[in-house]
Amino acid sequence: MSPTPAVNRQILLLEKPSGKLAPHHFRLVDGQVPSPENGEALLRVLLVSLDAANRAWMQAATYRSELGAGAVMAGGALAEVIESRADGFKPGDLVFADAGWQEYAAVPAVGLTRLERAEPLSHLISLYTTPGLTAYFGLLKVGQAKAGETVVVSAAAGSVGSLVGQIAKIKGCRVVGVAGGAEKCDWLVRELGFDAAVDYKAGDFHKALKAATPDGVDVYFDNVGGDVLEAMLFRMNERGRIVCCGAVSQYDTATPRGVRGVPGLIVVRRLRMEGFIVHDFQDEASTALADLRAWATSGQLKVQEDIIDGLENLPAALIGLLAGENRGKRMVRVIT
Repeated sequence: MSPTPAVNRQILLLEKPSGKLAPHHFRLVDGQVPSPENGEALLRVLLVSLDAANRAWMQAATYRSELGAGAVMAGGALAEVIESRADGFKPGDLVFADAGWQEYAAVPAVGLTRLERAEPLSHLISLYTTPGLTAYFGLLKVGQAKAGETVVVSAAAGSVGSLVGQIAKIKGCRVVGVAGGAEKCDWLVRELGFDAAVDYKAGDFHKALKAATPDGVDVYFDNVGGDVLEAMLFRMNERGRIVCCGAVSQYDTATPRGVRGVPGLIVVRRLRMEGFIVHDFQDEASTALADLRAWATSGQLKVQEDIIDGLENLPAALIGLLAGENRGKRMVRVIT
């Protein structure tokens, strides 16, 4: 293992965006490599996870504290322990942590999740941590999807959505994906086995959605909010379940909008609309991981990854993710 360098490259959030996120909101700087205190481990960041929620953290406090101007940009990362003053962790351990957009971070042990090595290592970001567990628990625990039901998932070509649709197919559901662009929609059906896909950018989305869901919708896994969520409310069957995972259409705008049909359609159709975060099901993670590994090993579950090299490319990579550039899980390789 090479010695720890004297410089820690970091990306700072210079200001909270009031409209669309742009490169000038960030700055790459040279900081100091921290020294771990008692109870902490010094991490070398390998891969940084990019998620739409990164943008939401800039707006207000959510399930984590709001990001302040001048702070190191927050982000979950796959990292290697290179020095430990924390019981239970030793150099060489792989962990997932909120290490932020930097090459090195000192993180308390309570914020570390030890990971078993996998090949490729990138699967520890795309499948065996937040995206895979979010898809699994959101669909099966919150949405309670059952064989024979119709499941619709938005942002279906993204990291979570692409897994939701495949898990629903494994469980015997009819699956419809909502995505932006004919190429993504074709990929969902041809490569991932979705029964149908609707391009929300193609025009007359309501008509296309109705044609793709002639028997209505039992479970809708919502990653986008906004117009798509509104349209879905009108397609839900009685006693349908709406899984609220994210609202990417509302994060990167100065004018977020509400949704018609709330609470009217929820009442009339007796819908259940529930939000969640993956940590709600931490006690059941081992069961979920066993299922995800088995499905991936058997080929039932395909993992799509979009890996970009270079810490300096993190701002552009997040901006691109918010614009829908990615297919599957987008991440940035910091140190090879």
